[in-house]
Amino acid sequence: MRKLVLKNDWIGKNPVIRIEFPYDFQLKEIVKQFPGCNWDTKRKVWWVAYSDERISEMIQFFKGKAWLDYSELKKVEIPQDKVSVVLPNLSAVNSKEIQLFEQWMRNKRYSENSIKTYREAISVFFRFLDNKPLEEIENSDLEKFNSEYILANSYSSSYQNQFVNAIKLFFANRKGIKINPDIIYRPKKEKVLPNVLSKEEVKKILDSITNIKHKSMIGLIYACGLRRTELLNIQLKHIDPNRKLLFIQQGKGKKDRVVPLSDKLLELLRSYYKAERPIVYLFEGEKVGAQYSASSLQQVLKYAVKKARVNKPATLHWLRHSYATHLLENGTDLRYIQELLGHNSSRTTEIYTHVSKKKISEIRSPFDDL
Repeated sequence: MRKLVLKNDWIGKNPVIRIEFPYDFQLKEIVKQFPGCNWDTKRKVWWVAYSDERISEMIQFFKGKAWLDYSELKKVEIPQDKVSVVLPNLSAVNSKEIQLFEQWMRNKRYSENSIKTYREAISVFFRFLDNKPLEEIENSDLEKFNSEYILANSYSSSYQNQFVNAIKLFFANRKGIKINPDIIYRPKKEKVLPNVLSKEEVKKILDSITNIKHKSMIGLIYACGLRRTELLNIQLKHIDPNRKLLFIQQGKGKKDRVVPLSDKLLELLRSYYKAERPIVYLFEGEKVGAQYSASSLQQVLKYAVKKARVNKPATLHWLRHSYATHLLENGTDLRYIQELLGHNSSRTTEIYTHVSKKKISEIRSPFDDL
């Protein structure tokens, strides 16, 4: 039987129970159904709010589905003023409203990732309000949710923005609701520089990978500045080896774009194709014709970084940042980099000027003139 390991942890100032297990799609779907279960996108772990009653609730829920190992879980003494509120289950009425909202978003061609994010955000909002009827929700409920849930739990500004987007979109499509979404003030966006690897570090990572499929995936992300989903969505028909072009279809923002393929990369991809013979997608999983797993792809990089002894918490998106920064350092015009990355605004691309070591190193210090 599958096993779940329960451990103590904290989200902000609130104690939680971490739910750890090796990646298993079916088990993940079961865990998602446990009332009050949440996914921490930053730490990549499932969790539920801590309470003394949680263990008995989880034992009952997972009986016959998975074995719980709670040997490492310790009792937490929580001051009365710090006791976390366990959100109730979603009511049938509000669940139906969310389903209709999902249907509307699909009709509008929203991406599945956006639909999932908005659905989960609205669900948390409704549960926080104890399934208050939609027609009774007022502006004060939004303010209360922001202060007593988002800010009280020390969630990030990007996490807060997700709720802002979801709530505004949801209520914009409901009639007769006593609510003004414009009162939701967006948090000031944090100015965070992109994380970048040096060319030497990228080379060390690629050289550490012996599996031709894994090397091709990681190499292609860096060589073309791809997002993870863009790589996984590539089909054989999207590659034009004669013109040395890769066609990215329906990337972020439903945008198509074209990126060049270098001779060295094409040689690597040809070797990979001869060895693996994929049918539909360039990189397929265990099932023929099916996409490669996103979590497995991240694990490939994680293992390679460790093996290469690169002491940085590199992610797949770091490779995209590194690609853009290295292009800039090579003298590529920022307008071309914007096109290659698929950015709508040049302001998004300009952030790479702040991490380019070439541009920074060319600045002469006035100290040298003394």
